[in-house]
Order: sequence, then C-alpha cells, then structure tokens
Amino acid sequence: MTQTSGRIFDEMARLMNDAAGVAQGVRREFDTLFRTQAERILRDLDVVQREEFEAVKEMARLAREENEALKARIEVLEAKGTKVKKPAAEG
Repeated sequence: MTQTSGRIFDEMARLMNDAAGVAQGVRREFDTLFRTQAERILRDLDVVQREEFEAVKEMARLAREENEALKARIEVLEAKGTKVKKPAAEG
C-alpha cells in the first residue's frame, strides 16, 4: 500500500510540475501578445516615443532661451535708439 501511495504522489508531483511549465509558457505567450497589441495600438494612435518627446522638449527649451536673449538685446538696442534720436528740425 505504501508503494502505491508513493507512486501516486510522484505522478501528482510530475503532473504539477508539467502544469507549472505549461502555465509559464502561457504567461510568456500572453505577455508577448499583450505587448504586440499595445505597441500596435500606440502606433495607430500616433503616440510619440519618449526619446522623441525629450528631444523636442530640449529644442523648445533652447528656442525659448534664445528668444529671451534676443528680446533682452532688442530692449537694449531700443533704449539706445531713443537716447540717440534727436528731434527733427522743423523747417
């Protein structure tokens, strides 16, 4: 009787081990399918990748800094221009 119950436990252990292997395979397949579908949906939505977003964000920051520098320069030139301008002689 003990030999039979040991054999049953061995068979159950092997069955559980096989089931765990199948479950891992199903999980990997599900992950792959989910990732593929998510990538397809994002492509269809025209969502930008993180690297592209960061590059454009950096370009916008640099353009903003350049605009601020140019604005300050224009203000300085305008201030000099009002000091230099003399009233026109009426004549």
